[in-house]
Amino acid sequence: MQFDLFDARNNDILASATYAEFKERMANSNCQRCTLCAARNNIVVDRGNPQSHIMAIGEGPGENEDLQGAAFVGRAGKLLDQILAAINLDTNRDILIANVVKCRPPENRQPRPLEVASCKPFLQKQIELIKPRVILLLGATALRHMAPAKQEFSMAEEAGKFFTLEEYPGIQFMVLYHPAFLLRDPRKKIDMWRHVKTLKTYLEENDLMPKKTASGN
Repeated sequence: MQFDLFDARNNDILASATYAEFKERMANSNCQRCTLCAARNNIVVDRGNPQSHIMAIGEGPGENEDLQGAAFVGRAGKLLDQILAAINLDTNRDILIANVVKCRPPENRQPRPLEVASCKPFLQKQIELIKPRVILLLGATALRHMAPAKQEFSMAEEAGKFFTLEEYPGIQFMVLYHPAFLLRDPRKKIDMWRHVKTLKTYLEENDLMPKKTASGN
C-alpha cells in the first residue's frame, strides 16, 4: 500500500479493515488521482463475490460499466459470463472481477501507465483483502501492468498458462484472452475454451472449485 501524507481520503480507503468498507469508501471517494476522473459517471470497483478464491482483472470500465458502476456488465462481460458458466463458474457468485483502473478511459482507449500507477494501490488493497488463490488476467493490458517484467510478449504464447509473481505470494496467475478481443476475433474462442478447461482442471485438482448446494446454488 502507498499512503500519502497529504491525501487523507486516499489513506482512509487504504486503511479499510474489511472489503465491504473498502468498496463503500472507494465508490464514494470522488477520487481524483488521475485525469480519468474528469469524464466518469461512476467509480467502478468490482462485480462479484469478494469471498471467492478466484479473482479476475481486466483493463478498465467501458460505457456500460461506467453508467452502471459495475465491472464487466456490457457485451464483453456477458460473453465472459457465458464462457465461465460453461465450466460451472458463476461470475456473480464464484469470482470477484475488477480492472487495473476504476474509471473509464475516454473512447475505451487503453489506460495509460500513469493512470494505472495512480490506481494500483487500490487494486493491491483489493487483492490484500480478498486473498484470492487464483487471479485471471484478462488480456494483454492486465498482464503488462500486473507483471511489469512482461512487456514484450505474444498473447498466443501467454494465454492459458499459469505463473507466479514474487510480489503476490501464494497466488497462481493465469492469462486469458479478454472477452472483448473474442468479440472482434471469434476464431480465438476455440483457444479460449481450451484455456478455461485447463483452469477448471486446476481448480478441481486444488479443491478450489466452488461447492454447489443441493439446489445448485
